Amino acid sequence: MERTLAIIKPDAVERRLTGRILERIEAEGFQIRAMRMVRLTKKEAEGFYAVHRGRPFFESLTSFMSSGPAVVLALEAPDAIRRWRDLMGATNPAQAAEGTLRRTFATSIERNATHGSDAPETAAFELAYFFRGVELVEM
Repeated sequence: MERTLAIIKPDAVERRLTGRILERIEAEGFQIRAMRMVRLTKKEAEGFYAVHRGRPFFESLTSFMSSGPAVVLALEAPDAIRRWRDLMGATNPAQAAEGTLRRTFATSIERNATHGSDAPETAAFELAYFFRGVELVEM
């Protein structure tokens, strides 16, 4: 079993898509081990996306991610990182496969509804950023 972080981004929360995205997560066989709604400060968004500091989109991304509530989740499944990234689809919704979350719900590259860890090391950092170990529910 593997764990990954998933975020339902502020654009999707604002458009009331949280339930539809959660339904897809469960339908695809992921176990939700932890979930909560957060409202990141600009500083927290900058800390979370520190790996992108210095890139041209950093300011816009961190402003967007601190613009409204988001839902953070710890997901568990065999090969969870790859499977969650496959379900999300390409970052650019115009290039995302039909039926993926981003193709279905995103409105732009930045407002692309979801985030997911891209590697085991990233997942470990991202999960720890939002959840303490005691918050992860075992079934």
